[in-house]
Amino acid sequence: MRTGAAGAIAAKYLAPKKECVLGVIGTGRQAEAQVRATAQELTITAIRVWSRNPAHAEAFAGRFREFDAKDVSIEAACDCDVLVTTTPSRTPLVKDEWIHEGMHINAIGADAPGKEELDPAILRRSRVFVDDPAQAVHSGEINVPIRRGLYAAGMIAGTLGEIVTGRKGRQRPGEITVFDSTGLAIQDLAIASIAMRQADFMELPFE
Repeated sequence: MRTGAAGAIAAKYLAPKKECVLGVIGTGRQAEAQVRATAQELTITAIRVWSRNPAHAEAFAGRFREFDAKDVSIEAACDCDVLVTTTPSRTPLVKDEWIHEGMHINAIGADAPGKEELDPAILRRSRVFVDDPAQAVHSGEINVPIRRGLYAAGMIAGTLGEIVTGRKGRQRPGEITVFDSTGLAIQDLAIASIAMRQADFMELPFE
């Protein structure tokens, strides 16, 4: 939920428009969290979803029929306004030539050294925002391109906090924006505080 909320906030401020076609790469629990959170901030007119496992993509689309969700090829999933990537891939899945001007991408899956989902060429022609620069350099979408000399930390456009406070953001309709999400402890504390305030009790599992 916390990671889904961060992606939704990034989409709220960086998506080219409030009505969007949503592309989803990956069909795990995080992909579902991203869709449900994003739907709170944007009007989703269609969802195009891809998974390495076609059966998973079909099942995922079935859970979101209210958004006209369809399982499609990975290239077709990238034909969207907002793209969400939620895989554990260690090699780029999304090719530069599939990304058109004006798109926003939430790169969620790369959360450890060695992981990457996007062609580094996408990062070089985008404005990349992160939740924490040091953390993103170590384990975000930009970690592998930086180690290979294909991207530099100095190219980061800003942080999610700077976007929310209005200091940074989309500069023109046609630019490509990327949110490289790694998560912050303060986000965990914030959502834990909300949960505690809204619950009378919590059942803790014992094993």
